[in-house]
Amino acid sequence: MTQTRATNNTFKIKDLPSLIVETYKNWSADDPFRLSAVVAYYAVLSMPGLLVIIVNLVGSVWGAEIVQGQLTSEISSALGHDAADSIRTMMIETQNKEKSTMATIIGVATLLFGATGVFYHLQLSLNQIWDIDPNNKSGFTKMLLDRTRSFAFILVIGFLLLISFLVTTAISSLNNYIQSIFPEFVVYIAFVFDVLVSISIITVLFALIFRYLPDVRIRWKTVWVGGLITAILFVFGEFLLGLYLGKANPGSTYGAAGTIVLILLWVSYSCLILFFGAEFTYVYAKRYGHGIPDGK
Repeated sequence: MTQTRATNNTFKIKDLPSLIVETYKNWSADDPFRLSAVVAYYAVLSMPGLLVIIVNLVGSVWGAEIVQGQLTSEISSALGHDAADSIRTMMIETQNKEKSTMATIIGVATLLFGATGVFYHLQLSLNQIWDIDPNNKSGFTKMLLDRTRSFAFILVIGFLLLISFLVTTAISSLNNYIQSIFPEFVVYIAFVFDVLVSISIITVLFALIFRYLPDVRIRWKTVWVGGLITAILFVFGEFLLGLYLGKANPGSTYGAAGTIVLILLWVSYSCLILFFGAEFTYVYAKRYGHGIPDGK
């Protein structure tokens, strides 16, 4: 990775083009396609456990069937109806199987281990992107701490998802009322507000990932900037990706395996955006003197 000289300059809008160029160079040098493919692979393995935990967590407040329906709707808009139906079936089948007590315990442990796998490998990728020497702790203790941290992120996602559901439901409920008493342009304002809320929630998630997932702690000032930039890129990129998947339907070529292929593509492309945002955070921190602790 290209090293960035640490200074104490203050960020200015005119610095943005050079930040983007340097970010792209560093991002390309870190082989992001390989890193995103690794995370996508583990995301497929983690998906059943991740979905079950989130559905049960958020469903305890919102109702499991409602959460499943909402998740299916979101997945459908991103990956298409066929993939959404397959993933919904996966959620139902995973939760409905009757097992013995021992099988249930083993199943829960497997779900937890699998669900945390994607965050664990995301942590390894961020360590590489930020030139971080991994924590000196090794063995079972390190793995247990990393998996616990990863599980905490699943809880955070569940909490943020619950907030997102509440806000989306509130806005949807008010839409008809707003349309009946206010001019049409107010509806567009409500739509923009919904998008801003989504960006805010995603910003919080990325900021927490950049702050707590790697093996170092960087300043909140830096992670908020990086989280916001990443969230904006993520929302825009997911919109374009949704258009591409909806029009091209690349999964149809693979028949029964199409859903897996779509998930791999979606996660891989999403990770490319996430890693670009992480790279921007790295460059920003180095350039403006915030620094990345324990970097090479």
